[in-house]
Amino acid sequence: MSVKDLKDLLEHLEDTREIVLHDRVADRDRPAGELYEMWRDAREEARCAYADWAACGGAGAYAVYLAAEDRADAAAAGWAGASSRQTESLP
Repeated sequence: MSVKDLKDLLEHLEDTREIVLHDRVADRDRPAGELYEMWRDAREEARCAYADWAACGGAGAYAVYLAAEDRADAAAAGWAGASSRQTESLP
């Protein structure tokens, strides 16, 4: 799904004024490799969103970019936490 497709999809969603929080407890059971892949995918999505915003401009494209950056940051935090837990458990 492209950033444009995502923006088009999001434009038609009703704003429920709900906030979705990341469940860090669930990340404890995920292997670091899976969390790395989640971060890598989120980072790529943020990169594409930035390119779209840089090319087209506009408040909507900027909001999509910021949301993608937030997801990438959350994924990085989860990956870092899992990596440090695995390092601590080494003999």
